[in-house]
Amino acid sequence: GGCRYNASPRGMDANVRRLHMKVNGKNYRTVWLEAATVKMINQPLLPHRFEIFDCPRHTDTADAIRTMVVRGAGAIGTAAGYAMAQAVLEAPGDDPRTYIAAAAETLRRTRPTAQNLFYAIDRVLAAIAGMDNLEQMRERAVAEARKISDDDAEAGRLIGRHGLGLIADGATVLTHCNAGWLAFADWGTALSPIYAAVREGKSVHVLADETRPRSQGARLTAWELMQEGVDVCIIPDNAAGHYMASGRVDLVITGADRIAANGDAANKIGTYEKAVLAHANDVPFYVAAPRSTFDAGCASGESIPIEQRSEDEVLYAYGWTDAGEWGRVRVSPMGARALNPAFDVTPAKFIRGLITEVGIIEPTCEEISRILAMP
Repeated sequence: GGCRYNASPRGMDANVRRLHMKVNGKNYRTVWLEAATVKMINQPLLPHRFEIFDCPRHTDTADAIRTMVVRGAGAIGTAAGYAMAQAVLEAPGDDPRTYIAAAAETLRRTRPTAQNLFYAIDRVLAAIAGMDNLEQMRERAVAEARKISDDDAEAGRLIGRHGLGLIADGATVLTHCNAGWLAFADWGTALSPIYAAVREGKSVHVLADETRPRSQGARLTAWELMQEGVDVCIIPDNAAGHYMASGRVDLVITGADRIAANGDAANKIGTYEKAVLAHANDVPFYVAAPRSTFDAGCASGESIPIEQRSEDEVLYAYGWTDAGEWGRVRVSPMGARALNPAFDVTPAKFIRGLITEVGIIEPTCEEISRILAMP
């Protein structure tokens, strides 16, 4: 039954407008669905190789989320939505609900910090709740998964429009990790205002923290900004304070993987340090995220689970040799141990504002409750 639900090229419905992401002049979504196969940009190969990774079954998509073939809040959510659609397409006729519920639990265990993951899973489950006809469930699940992707892309575009006014002509913006179009279905969050500013003719310079240990800033942010023709320099993670203190940073914008009800925001490890440095140097610090990243059931950052990843990401460096071979090298003493938290939490008191698809708000319980209640 799955092959009946063919996607349009690159997984985009005919009515989706404003395609943004370009690789070598060609438009892409980060993740899309063709027939029953989820396809995604293979992010660990970037920036040196651009390849599409195929996930024929929901378990393959779950593995891709866990191993960070796809990463970034919105992209994880989009992939999870499509994985749930795959599960419904795969479900046996005699007991589809048990199969679908097990798939949901498999997906929930992939990346514990990313709120968009849980949002997408629950949204597909809600779309098929109460339905008995399996063919209709399949159609509904695929349609809802595609809508999650479209909504994510549109939210990113609107975040760019709302954040555009924060960036003056000639500004230098510092960002951490990757929250551009590789991290969402399209447009991104932290980088979307930069793209909007550049497209309006503003001169913008970006300082991209390298973001150890996986170097998403050096590998992904720099690559996609260069694809867009944006002026970018990669800096060591520990250099951000130097540039803020010397007056060479006008604005900091980061993304978020989960925002608590009080405005505390979890993002890639090292974000908290940047927020404290920005506060100490009177540099405005903003977090950009769609409403799907907010967790109203999480009272504060203390309740956000922090993913712990493999020691090897810290003990080794991964990349391409001058001979064109992919590999890893050990950068630490043999026998050394490492701690590798993937995220940290920035308290709301250090955040100047939250850039959302419905506007820029203060990071307060009242403002967050207000926008989450909006249709």
